[in-house]
Amino acid sequence: MEALLLVAGLLLGAYVLVYYNLVKAPPCGGIGSLRGRTAVVTGANSGIGKMTALELARRGARVVLACRSRERGEAAAFDLRQESGNNEVIFMALDLASLASVRAFATAFLRSEPRLDILIHNAGISSCGRTREAFNLLLRVNHIGPFLLTHLLLPRLKTCAPSRVVVVSSAAHRRGRLDFTRLDRPVVGWQQELRAYADSKLANVLFARELATQLEGTGVTCYAAHPGPVNSELFLRHVPGWLRPLLRPLAWLVLRAPKGGAQTPLYCALQEGIEPLSGRYFANCHVEEVPPAARDDRIAHRLWEASMRLAGLGPGEDDEPDEELQPEDPGTPCSPNTTHAEEPPVSEPSPDPRNSPDLSKVTRRIQVKAEPEPQVS
Repeated sequence: MEALLLVAGLLLGAYVLVYYNLVKAPPCGGIGSLRGRTAVVTGANSGIGKMTALELARRGARVVLACRSRERGEAAAFDLRQESGNNEVIFMALDLASLASVRAFATAFLRSEPRLDILIHNAGISSCGRTREAFNLLLRVNHIGPFLLTHLLLPRLKTCAPSRVVVVSSAAHRRGRLDFTRLDRPVVGWQQELRAYADSKLANVLFARELATQLEGTGVTCYAAHPGPVNSELFLRHVPGWLRPLLRPLAWLVLRAPKGGAQTPLYCALQEGIEPLSGRYFANCHVEEVPPAARDDRIAHRLWEASMRLAGLGPGEDDEPDEELQPEDPGTPCSPNTTHAEEPPVSEPSPDPRNSPDLSKVTRRIQVKAEPEPQVS
């Protein structure tokens, strides 16, 4: 009996150590009030993205939920308006697997929103699922789509400086090895998916690094953020059905809740005084060193050039938006008191989207992190 109690005590002590050192996330501080500021959070209909958007809304920001599913996005916007007491939470359609959708989102956003202070790239996938494309779907959703979106929204970010870009990455970047000869080749099989996911997370870290270099002196800073091991629906999505009941209690014990996973992205978006650390990688709300492959400026610049090509951005295309993409009456574009142009049809919230009879159905089966997010450490 004494031996059993001793073993139980040791196990409990070990769990406490693991929980407080690896699982429990430090709370985010940073700017207290975001009134008059606008934030875009991709994949914000559930999990980390939704918790990130909730905190931004609670601090008074106007929050745009950029999600693939209209039904889930509208439902999330309704939930967040109710929970935060902030009515300036809206949905806008964005499918990062489609470059046309990314451009359409940017066009709609620039026409309707005079400000952009915070851009958080939270959405992503860890598996292609049953979808088969002629390109690397993991790289497209996790890196190329966010790369293009950032490029298209940079003029507004620069105008509203100081502003920030946060790219949600993962500790999986440490296993990444970019092969530029097969960067956009289709991914087949779980082994290739694991490799492609790690490569895309490495691309996130290198993107933040090169973006910081490109934007030096503009007032726009950027950061790569690791949310930590998070308990989300996607954690069990690819697990056989018979194994899920066994893993659910384990996930609850050793993985963070989505609210905990949102703390480091929020820290990067809100913490004052970290501007000199632009381009760095953060975990547990502090800077963390990355392996040599993730801090190689030559590779980062080469990835930038390859991403420009894969995103369909010609060498002569600059960052300035077309005249027709400007708000109809911008006034002083980034004055905190600037009024918003008429809402685009894609983002008009309904009283309760769960009961709306005309919500569109998503036909594409892409497992996006925010629906829910992959959390591969």
